[in-house]
Amino acid sequence: MMRIKTAGISEFFQHQFIRLAQGIVAFLVLILITPTVHSQEIDILLKGGHVIDPKNNINSKMDVAIVGDKIFRIAANIPANTSKKTIDISGLYLTPGIIDMHAHVFHGADVNSISANSPGGLQADAFSFRAGVTTVVDAGSAGWRNFPLFKTQVIDRSQTRVLAFLNVVGRGMVTRYDQQDVTDMNPEMNAYMIKKLHPTILVGIKSAHYWGDFTSVDKAVESGKLANVPVIVDFGEHSPPNSIESLFMEHFRPGDIFTHTFSEHAISKTTGGRESIVDVKTRKVKPFVFAAQKRGIIFDVGHGAGAFNFNQAIPALKQGFMPNTISTDLYNLSMNAAMKDMTNVMSKFLAMGMGLQDVILRTTWNPAQVIKRLDLGHLTVGSEADIAVFNLKKGNFGYMDVGRTKISGTEKLEAELTLRAGRVVWDLNGISAADWQMPASTN
Repeated sequence: MMRIKTAGISEFFQHQFIRLAQGIVAFLVLILITPTVHSQEIDILLKGGHVIDPKNNINSKMDVAIVGDKIFRIAANIPANTSKKTIDISGLYLTPGIIDMHAHVFHGADVNSISANSPGGLQADAFSFRAGVTTVVDAGSAGWRNFPLFKTQVIDRSQTRVLAFLNVVGRGMVTRYDQQDVTDMNPEMNAYMIKKLHPTILVGIKSAHYWGDFTSVDKAVESGKLANVPVIVDFGEHSPPNSIESLFMEHFRPGDIFTHTFSEHAISKTTGGRESIVDVKTRKVKPFVFAAQKRGIIFDVGHGAGAFNFNQAIPALKQGFMPNTISTDLYNLSMNAAMKDMTNVMSKFLAMGMGLQDVILRTTWNPAQVIKRLDLGHLTVGSEADIAVFNLKKGNFGYMDVGRTKISGTEKLEAELTLRAGRVVWDLNGISAADWQMPASTN
């Protein structure tokens, strides 16, 4: 009997010991696993870079953490072991994804068209990410009649976020003759297309290449009023030239946009032209230009193949006039000319004396406000992780204007890394990649 009782007590204590041991093991495993789980909280950590985020007044060395497609945290010295992937960007500048507010990306095969479904329009993905651009705004290539084709053929197929100004002319920017067709300027249809059908894509109205009076501008503004969006105007080719003072002070509303701000064309009595903001004789900014900007008129660069002259830009900057937004006017004739790409245009402004923070402001938060997309152009926690990482190279560089004159600069921006919605879409030198190693032999 005693043996049976002793055996039972022994088995009881053995069982309790085993349970205690299992509990201790489970506790130790939990302790060991918990930091590992915590370390995988962040998907991508961009570490050691200098962050410039004008909206949030950040201009210092910070780390940026991404979870999924969103900004998760911005702080100094975020531990590398809290991230699944850490990318060292020491010595580089990190900014919100760049917004190019004036481009033409309605790429297609109609060889008789300027920009609508045309070889003149370029593929957005081919020119965006390599320049730090995550959002492009097409400047009126499509009107309400062909916008559905633009959306299906280009916008829905692009990794780049593509937004658009709708052309005031229903057929869009097919030929310059189409831009004169007042009968195809339909404010009601324009507003319906924007407000009812595509309010998240269409951000405004474009008027361009009109040879007459202010009719095209006024139809665009009427459309803009109905849809509660700004208009952007390419105001040239008038004979005689129309008054830009009248445009700014009588026809525009605050928030409307004058593009090709630094264009200078010789004005002919027969062919007309475009009035410039800097007087071509005195090289002084016309006083009403400052008054217009104070009134709320937006001045956009829109460099292009024929719309940026140092004779205008340099005197203006020296006199304290700066554009509100910097953009490329990207299309087939500008891509290999003086414009090249967004980083070249941004670097050009550095060479003319604009500070880096001002350049970033005019390519991120300013354009986002102009097109009323306040979800873009900043690095606020919870916002979509559109990010550009730049190398500010030092050396001797040359920058051209459309007249094929050159200035020299000592700095040049180069896009090192671009992330769109938390995903690496451009990596110039493989800084996000693992080092190559010879695979182990399988023998």
